[in-house]
Amino acid sequence: MMMDLFNTEAVTNLLPYDGEANYYGRVMTVSEANNYLDSLLDTIAWKNDEAVIFGKHIITKRKVAWYADMDYSYTYSNTTKQALPWTKELLELKTLTEKLTGEHFNSCLLNLYHNGDEGMAWHSDDEKALGKDTSIASLSFGAERKFALKHRATKEGTSLILENGSLLVMRGTTQTHWMHSLPKSKKILTPRVNLTFRTMMAQITNDH
Repeated sequence: MMMDLFNTEAVTNLLPYDGEANYYGRVMTVSEANNYLDSLLDTIAWKNDEAVIFGKHIITKRKVAWYADMDYSYTYSNTTKQALPWTKELLELKTLTEKLTGEHFNSCLLNLYHNGDEGMAWHSDDEKALGKDTSIASLSFGAERKFALKHRATKEGTSLILENGSLLVMRGTTQTHWMHSLPKSKKILTPRVNLTFRTMMAQITNDH
């Protein structure tokens, strides 16, 4: 049974303007977070991520997985993934995230960073299939990593350390005005898994 550590007064917006990046902090005990990490490492169908950049096919060390309510396709970096059905643990975490955020999500892109040699370059999650100004909720497990945000126009930046078992939600115009990254660090020797819950708007429209 998940401990309810949620406190509305503890939620902070990391962004000074043009969006919301709400950090909820830890939303479960360290023990619960570690149990989920072990389960996710064992049960998720991890695959190396792929991208086509300037016509060159790239295979990353970082691994990913894509799960959803239905067999949704998701295209980013010029490659397409087909969603797998939810696992028991993912449904539990989806329910928790929806309860805390008041949002509804129909899909989840998972990332596995084996150590600090693997990170994520500056980008925005602004694919058309996600719709405009929709919410993305990120649950973090394992190694605590720095998460950075940078405004597209002003270049103003902010960052924080994402704790094991913590929740971050990017809302409003964040994807339009801000980019985010996960910097590499030689000091990180253990894995991090993060779950990014999303809503595939185009898929909902096509299903009706």
